[in-house]
Amino acid sequence: MVRVLLVDDQAPFRAAARLVIARTKEFELVGEAESGAEALERAGALHPDLVLMDVHLGDRNGVDVTREITAADEAPYVLLLSTHALEDLPADARRCGAGGYINKEHLSPRVLRRFWDERDEVAFSTV
Repeated sequence: MVRVLLVDDQAPFRAAARLVIARTKEFELVGEAESGAEALERAGALHPDLVLMDVHLGDRNGVDVTREITAADEAPYVLLLSTHALEDLPADARRCGAGGYINKEHLSPRVLRRFWDERDEVAFSTV
């Protein structure tokens, strides 16, 4: 099972993402966080394989939180999520340690599976 931590400050999107994760074969939601502080705490406690990280959190920039999470030993694979176009994300989004970017409108079981299956082959990919 791919253990997933979902990080987003918007409850409606977390609800939608929970459904996508539940419908993705061999993926399991192990935790959720609404803020950068919660994300750091839960990533350290839960040791997820995958973190779905909103770029714009209420308390912190998700890119900065991703940088901290991926700096840890045995860091999880992180995918950035946003409703904005990739070119509108913070300039350092491609260099924060995330494996890729998914526009929230495109989040689906097929997309999650593709990113997970290609995680060791591509430095940073987008959908």
